[in-house]
Amino acid sequence: MILHKMAFLAAILFFLISSSSVCVQSRETFACDIKDAATATLRFCQLSVPITERVKDLIGRLTLVEKVSLLGNTAAAIPRLGIKGYEWWSEALHGVSNVGPGTKFGGVYPAATSFPQVITTVASFNASLWESIGRVVSNEARAMYNGGVGGLTYWSPNVNILRDPRWGRGQETPGEDPVVAGKYAASYVRGLQGNDRSRLKVAACCKHFTAYDLDNWNGVDRFHFNAKVSKQDIEDTFDVPFRMCVKEGNVASIMCSYNEVNGVPTCADPNLLKKTIRNEWGLNGYIVSDCDSVGVLYDTQHYTGTPEEAAADSIKAGLDLDCGPFLGAHTIDAVKKNLLRESDVDNALINTLTVQMRLGMFDGDIAAQPYGHLGPAHVCTPVHKGLALEAAQQGIVLLKNHGSSLPLSSQRHRTVAVIGPNSDATVAMIGNYAGIACGYTSPVQGITGYARTVHQKGCVDVHCMDDRLFDAAVEAARGADATVLVMGLDQSIEAEFKDRNSLLLPGKQQELISRVAKAAKGPVILVLMSGGPIDISFAEKDRKIPAIVWAGYPGQEGGTAIADILFGSANPGGKLPMTWYPQDYLTNLPMTEMSMRPIHSKRIPGRTYRFYDGPVVYPFGHGLSYTRFTHSIADAPKVIPIAVRGRNGTVSGKSIRVTHARCNRLSLGVHVDVTNVGSRDGTHTMLVFSAPPGGEWAPKKQLVAFERVHVAVGEKKRVQVNIHVCKYLSVVDRAGNRRIPIGDHGIHIGDESHTVSLQASTLGVIKS
Repeated sequence: MILHKMAFLAAILFFLISSSSVCVQSRETFACDIKDAATATLRFCQLSVPITERVKDLIGRLTLVEKVSLLGNTAAAIPRLGIKGYEWWSEALHGVSNVGPGTKFGGVYPAATSFPQVITTVASFNASLWESIGRVVSNEARAMYNGGVGGLTYWSPNVNILRDPRWGRGQETPGEDPVVAGKYAASYVRGLQGNDRSRLKVAACCKHFTAYDLDNWNGVDRFHFNAKVSKQDIEDTFDVPFRMCVKEGNVASIMCSYNEVNGVPTCADPNLLKKTIRNEWGLNGYIVSDCDSVGVLYDTQHYTGTPEEAAADSIKAGLDLDCGPFLGAHTIDAVKKNLLRESDVDNALINTLTVQMRLGMFDGDIAAQPYGHLGPAHVCTPVHKGLALEAAQQGIVLLKNHGSSLPLSSQRHRTVAVIGPNSDATVAMIGNYAGIACGYTSPVQGITGYARTVHQKGCVDVHCMDDRLFDAAVEAARGADATVLVMGLDQSIEAEFKDRNSLLLPGKQQELISRVAKAAKGPVILVLMSGGPIDISFAEKDRKIPAIVWAGYPGQEGGTAIADILFGSANPGGKLPMTWYPQDYLTNLPMTEMSMRPIHSKRIPGRTYRFYDGPVVYPFGHGLSYTRFTHSIADAPKVIPIAVRGRNGTVSGKSIRVTHARCNRLSLGVHVDVTNVGSRDGTHTMLVFSAPPGGEWAPKKQLVAFERVHVAVGEKKRVQVNIHVCKYLSVVDRAGNRRIPIGDHGIHIGDESHTVSLQASTLGVIKS
């Protein structure tokens, strides 16, 4: 959301900068002020009245002009009804952000806790951590709302699939696996919104629906891109995180994307918005456009002949709120031209106003509400900073550790050369869609807490266009007990509207790494900052580089977390949430090719670990520890009968349609013993994969469960995972129908495997 958003940001600049000092409750009452005798008795202000009736009453009092003034992100005030204006657009991808105009920093709210970028946090595979981060972010968001400097509607998280390793926004996502992305979505949303389905702490938004994962590649941008996607890929990949976000996370909003899907802009597609999100999944909330995308579908995609048709098509398709001015400018004329009924506008307002009422915005005085006590003292607290550090520690991934070169020792490695363009990174550590962090600890600062450091950047920046600084870096490594190279990418290489053309390190970074490694006296540790994967095959093969660590974008506490991992104060347990491909993977693979499965006739490889079986630098789920864990499957069934529903239930070939199976409580329970047979306490991330029976349209394997468990040295812990058969052991056929394959399913946990046979049955009798 960059280029088109700038066109209307200027119109709300005053909203961005007009603030002075604030106190805990410096915000004026949004609506239903008990001190306003003219409005306090109105029915929509009565807390004893059900929200549905309050919303109906309010809409009945509005003129068409007033209704339309509420269709954009900068919603107008309705002074005669005592309602203030409201800015809907705020962001909280990994902490309260000032990217959207609804939130600004200053006064007693100078900053907010900046957690690691999402791709890093997801590498923890820790759903309880994700929810805890959401709770902290929503506490800080509520505090800033009370202070008059923040909103309550946050257009986060981004739950798109990291389909292509070049995508500049891959850093914002939960990675390449749809189940992980969906679990992350539901967990983070629950943390943000709270667990009261009728009330909201803040309103989250899962974006960008759907099949959006290209920004600007090789002359094709997101505003002009028509994603040609099969029903199969829509159902088993692209829509999975959004469905889980709605059905399991109970999210209050979904954002439609800029791109077209199979020739129809997503924000004007009734099959996507009204049929799928609203009716099939049961969204209890509103649907919002990506910023200015209604304008894009008319001006850029030329989907309609007139702006009024664009406004009408979007609203009738199920769009409730426009991030941008388009609906505000053209909806009244659409009604006048009979392209749209006023009742269609009412339906949109029902969804947005209901969310505002669930947020308590029509409940009068903020101080009297459940979160009214939150203020500046609840932002950037030591506890919040501690959680940011813990999240970074859990998300950092140990990629290589030859000969147990890590952890370093403060006794043996008294002097450490810290080299690289990201060695003193601060703002770069928080990635994009970030706010102003409470403070930063850079990698060199973190390492200085353990050893004397000699700091040489080696490159001016990550582009590393020349070798002017190489000699000093080489000399530093030659004289140090250990060398830490902090290399990788930043937002100048990968970002919104900036996709990559290569998976290699930029410029002369590889040359710097190799020259330093060749000259170094002690062990050389390569630390990488990036959102997307990097082809570092040269370093993986180089014996002079015995250890490699991926830190992602580790947030405000990143330097401390990196140092804690390097020196063993924290034991790494993160796993890669995406495949690291070699550069050759891109040879015949345009970003515009949306197929997840390989197309052998075109020599197109499959995408992600589920459909690609070629060479990799590191596989999905890779990650080492300073200790060693073993698994053994203690108990698991060998046969599970699948009951078929009534007379209409059919077993077609070797599968059962999920809609024909009795899915309630149909679960595969697996008990796994995890033993720490190493020399350090550690946390093990257990990934459970299923390999369905052979079928040309089934994935070669798919993640069906994951658990993170702390195990002390010599200890054995039993972990139980319950795998919902219909959700996670099903596959999707070419027509987009989800089916349960009959036959032997392989369950794989590390080196352990188990076979369970799924068999069709009627009244408990297995059909052969």
